[in-house]
Amino acid sequence: MQLTAYQIKTLLDGTIEGNPDVVVDQLAKIEEAQAGSLSFLANPRYEQYLYTTNASIVIINEDYTLTQPVKATLIRVKDAYSSFSILLEQYNSIKLNKKGIEDPCFIHPTAKIGRDVYIGAFAYIGSNVTIGNGSKIYPHVYLGDNVKIGDACTLFSGVKIYNDCVLANRIVVHSNTVIGSDGFGFAPQPDGSFNKVSQIGNVIIEDDVEIGSNTSIDRATMGSTIIHKGVKMDNLIQLAHNVEIGANTVIASQTGISGSSKIGENSIIGGQVGIVGHVNIAKKSHIQAKAGINRSIEEEGKKWAGAPATQYSNHMRAQVVFQRLPELEKELRELKHQINSFSRRKSE
Repeated sequence: MQLTAYQIKTLLDGTIEGNPDVVVDQLAKIEEAQAGSLSFLANPRYEQYLYTTNASIVIINEDYTLTQPVKATLIRVKDAYSSFSILLEQYNSIKLNKKGIEDPCFIHPTAKIGRDVYIGAFAYIGSNVTIGNGSKIYPHVYLGDNVKIGDACTLFSGVKIYNDCVLANRIVVHSNTVIGSDGFGFAPQPDGSFNKVSQIGNVIIEDDVEIGSNTSIDRATMGSTIIHKGVKMDNLIQLAHNVEIGANTVIASQTGISGSSKIGENSIIGGQVGIVGHVNIAKKSHIQAKAGINRSIEEEGKKWAGAPATQYSNHMRAQVVFQRLPELEKELRELKHQINSFSRRKSE
């Protein structure tokens, strides 16, 4: 992909300082960029590289004040980081722009395939599957019977989606994620064994969700496991049966959410968080990494940490005290010794 400074300026609604005809064909970090590269400066810690970079074009904030001469052509925008993200998205969409159906793959005769769809080799498309316009199904993807995939979705290699699950539009699922596997449901028997409880529900994923690799989302026992619009999930996450994730929530790696729990919208959940089943988490909750949630959270917009979790400010104060426990124990022993000595002298 080759772009001139003028084209980039037009795309980002910015202003140019330098040569509008200079051409770039790659993106690079400002400290590593070479001629023909496009870079950006948003973090002040990298300011020094603006004056030494070999990049042909650098995107900077419109209010940035230069302190030295700059070799590169500059494009000033309101937010350099967001603008560069737009270019990354454009670059990635061109790089991943695939169409057509590769051979060999299996597509059931009853499946409905939209326009401009890509289906990679060794993919399996089951009966009554629907794939929307512009979606991309990479090699070794499995779509079970009656699965519905909306428009402009991307399922990377190795994704498995079990029967009856529904994905809306503009959803990205990364490699080896499993959607719609059985929930962990077993009924204890009098002899101590366990009988499997059939899981007959499905998974529903709304618009603009992104799911990382090696994540598992279980189907509902009955009804649906639901991920609402705009949710972003990291790699290696486990969502159990009948979980519901509120809109625009983000969840970091290695978090596990037990069955029938509901997470409020616009929440932030750190890595390795554990949430027990059948609890409700209020919207805009911030849960710090490695926290353990063993009850419902009803207060909106609060931060939580620790296991079991407490409010973040209380947790941090407790951590300060915890670090002083050896010192406090020593002082307590000394006080106890002084009291005992005083009591003996008094009794004499």
